[in-house]
Amino acid sequence: MIIQSNTSKKIAGYTSGLHKVRRSLIIVIMLVCSFSFISSVSAAEPSLDDLKKVLQGQIKLMKPELQEKVKGLSMDTKMSLMAILAMHNRYSQTVTLRQVMTEVLSDFQSILAGIMTDNPEQTADSARRLANHRIPVGGLLPYLGLENINDERLAVLDSFNSSVEGNALKLASAAEAGDMAKAASLVGPISSGCVACHGYFRSQPGVSELLH
Repeated sequence: MIIQSNTSKKIAGYTSGLHKVRRSLIIVIMLVCSFSFISSVSAAEPSLDDLKKVLQGQIKLMKPELQEKVKGLSMDTKMSLMAILAMHNRYSQTVTLRQVMTEVLSDFQSILAGIMTDNPEQTADSARRLANHRIPVGGLLPYLGLENINDERLAVLDSFNSSVEGNALKLASAAEAGDMAKAASLVGPISSGCVACHGYFRSQPGVSELLH
């Protein structure tokens, strides 16, 4: 009986120790997850000073004639540009806007594939990646042409951004909620936003000036 009692105590002590270790591990994991979450939020939501530094860094890369055009923009336009930057945390030092648009097209096609195969995880991941697309080297302005760097022309960026990236985030949320019908209904508005932006800032790509 004494042996059994001692054995029971040892087992009880061992089990108690396991529970303590398990509780400690859970606490550590929660702390790590909390820290990771805070870090990701901070990365996705840079401060106003951070955004100013990003914008200033982009301006330094621009040629003098473009710098003058950017410096002449109103504060409202500059704040609107920073608001668009605030939605992103991926900035490239080498990739051009055309390359970014190719990535966006790939993400859009992946969204379609996810919807067509009833894959909410692929759909949501692709939509969030599209919404947080890479910012090209030098930012967006160097690729728009000097004729578009003014308050009037750039005023439409916010609405285009809402049509494309805003609806992409809504689509991701719908897919995560299992509402693939709603997710599918947002494909059209995203596509329309892309087409409208392209029509406003560029002509048909690849057109040759050597043809009549």
